[in-house]
Amino acid sequence: MAKNTNAAAPAKKSGVREYFHGVMTELKKVVWPTKKETYRYTVIVLVVCAFFALLFWVLDVSILALLEQVLNITM
Repeated sequence: MAKNTNAAAPAKKSGVREYFHGVMTELKKVVWPTKKETYRYTVIVLVVCAFFALLFWVLDVSILALLEQVLNITM
């Protein structure tokens, strides 16, 4: 019978201090956007949100009008 050898050692227990040290190390690697990029991304998000809000409003009104015609109801 073959002996079961575990190639990977069990995970080392680490404390809260080591965890936050790892977090800080990883945060130092992050490339943060510039103020100009942040402004540009914010404008893009707002424009896309406005577009989809308008699109869903038009679809809602259109479907409601269609249902009113088909079912002969009024809202």
